[in-house]
Amino acid sequence: MTEKWKDRLTDQLCKAILSLETPEEVYALLEDIATIGEIRALAQRLEVARLLSEGYTYPQIAQQTGASTATISRVKKFLEYGADGYKTVLERIKE
Repeated sequence: MTEKWKDRLTDQLCKAILSLETPEEVYALLEDIATIGEIRALAQRLEVARLLSEGYTYPQIAQQTGASTATISRVKKFLEYGADGYKTVLERIKE
Protein backbone atom coordinates (compact mmCIF):
# COMPACT_ATOMS: atom_id res chain seq x y z
CA MET A 1 0.00 0.00 0.00
CA THR A 2 1.41 3.36 -1.00
CA GLU A 3 1.27 5.89 1.78
CA LYS A 4 -0.55 9.08 0.78
CA TRP A 5 1.99 11.28 2.54
CA LYS A 6 5.00 9.83 0.70
CA ASP A 7 5.88 11.85 -2.38
CA ARG A 8 8.78 13.55 -4.13
CA LEU A 9 9.14 16.15 -1.38
CA THR A 10 9.15 13.66 1.49
CA ASP A 11 11.63 11.52 -0.50
CA GLN A 12 13.84 14.60 -0.76
CA LEU A 13 13.60 15.17 2.99
CA CYS A 14 14.56 11.55 3.72
CA LYS A 15 17.55 11.82 1.37
CA ALA A 16 18.58 15.08 3.03
CA ILE A 17 18.51 13.47 6.48
CA LEU A 18 20.46 10.46 5.24
CA SER A 19 23.12 12.76 3.76
CA LEU A 20 24.04 14.17 7.19
CA GLU A 21 27.19 12.78 8.76
CA THR A 22 27.55 14.34 12.20
CA PRO A 23 25.31 15.36 15.08
CA GLU A 24 26.30 18.98 14.38
CA GLU A 25 24.98 18.69 10.82
CA VAL A 26 21.74 17.20 12.11
CA TYR A 27 21.36 20.01 14.64
CA ALA A 28 21.93 22.58 11.88
CA LEU A 29 19.26 21.06 9.63
CA LEU A 30 16.78 20.67 12.48
CA GLU A 31 17.30 24.27 13.53
CA ASP A 32 16.70 25.48 9.97
CA ILE A 33 13.75 23.20 9.17
CA ALA A 34 11.70 23.18 12.38
CA THR A 35 10.88 25.33 15.37
CA ILE A 36 12.58 24.61 18.68
CA GLY A 37 9.17 23.50 19.99
CA GLU A 38 8.75 21.00 17.15
CA ILE A 39 12.25 19.62 17.68
CA ARG A 40 11.66 19.26 21.41
CA ALA A 41 8.31 17.53 20.77
CA LEU A 42 10.04 14.99 18.51
CA ALA A 43 12.79 14.46 21.07
CA GLN A 44 10.19 14.02 23.81
CA ARG A 45 8.33 11.38 21.77
CA LEU A 46 11.54 9.45 21.21
CA GLU A 47 12.24 9.52 24.95
CA VAL A 48 8.67 8.37 25.65
CA ALA A 49 9.23 5.47 23.24
CA ARG A 50 12.49 4.57 24.98
CA LEU A 51 10.88 4.60 28.42
CA LEU A 52 7.86 2.59 27.22
CA SER A 53 10.17 -0.01 25.70
CA GLU A 54 11.96 -0.26 29.04
CA GLY A 55 8.69 -0.91 30.88
CA TYR A 56 8.09 2.42 32.59
CA THR A 57 4.50 3.27 33.52
CA TYR A 58 2.50 6.18 32.13
CA PRO A 59 2.77 8.17 35.39
CA GLN A 60 6.54 7.61 35.53
CA ILE A 61 6.93 8.67 31.91
CA ALA A 62 4.72 11.72 32.35
CA GLN A 63 6.74 12.78 35.37
CA GLN A 64 10.12 12.26 33.69
CA THR A 65 9.28 13.78 30.30
CA GLY A 66 6.37 16.14 30.86
CA ALA A 67 4.47 14.33 28.09
CA SER A 68 0.70 14.13 28.32
CA THR A 69 -0.99 10.76 28.67
CA ALA A 70 -2.41 11.33 25.16
CA THR A 71 1.12 11.65 23.76
CA ILE A 72 2.30 8.60 25.69
CA SER A 73 -0.68 6.61 24.41
CA ARG A 74 -0.03 7.71 20.82
CA VAL A 75 3.63 6.72 21.03
CA LYS A 76 2.69 3.37 22.58
CA LYS A 77 0.29 2.73 19.69
CA PHE A 78 3.05 3.36 17.16
CA LEU A 79 5.53 1.25 19.13
CA GLU A 80 3.09 -1.65 18.97
CA TYR A 81 1.42 -1.22 15.58
CA GLY A 82 3.50 1.30 13.64
CA ALA A 83 6.17 0.92 10.97
CA ASP A 84 8.86 -0.03 13.54
CA GLY A 85 10.70 3.26 13.13
CA TYR A 86 10.96 3.75 16.89
CA LYS A 87 12.19 0.18 17.39
CA THR A 88 14.85 0.54 14.70
CA VAL A 89 16.16 3.81 16.05
CA LEU A 90 16.08 2.73 19.70
CA GLU A 91 18.10 -0.40 18.87
CA ARG A 92 20.66 1.60 16.93
CA ILE A 93 21.17 4.35 19.50
CA LYS A 94 21.67 1.72 22.22
CA GLU A 95 24.82 0.55 20.48
